[in-house]
Amino acid sequence: MAEWVKAGVVENRFEGDRISQSLSEAGIPFMVKSFLDTAYNGLYVPQKGWGVVMVPEEFKEQTEKIVNDIRKSFEKEGKDETE
Repeated sequence: MAEWVKAGVVENRFEGDRISQSLSEAGIPFMVKSFLDTAYNGLYVPQKGWGVVMVPEEFKEQTEKIVNDIRKSFEKEGKDETE
């Protein structure tokens, strides 16, 4: 059984949805674990991020690339809107 490892941090739910969709399309098994806790009303989200992407170890590098590409696309979209 493969060990699951952290392959990236998710900053918000929308980013988590985009990452989930991309990983599903790539056929990569994954789990997005949210740090959002209703008891603390998101108190720890600014420190830890919204969540984390977990994948089997053999998919870590491929997943990190996908997460980074999505993050870059978010940054580009944000710049386009402010210009």
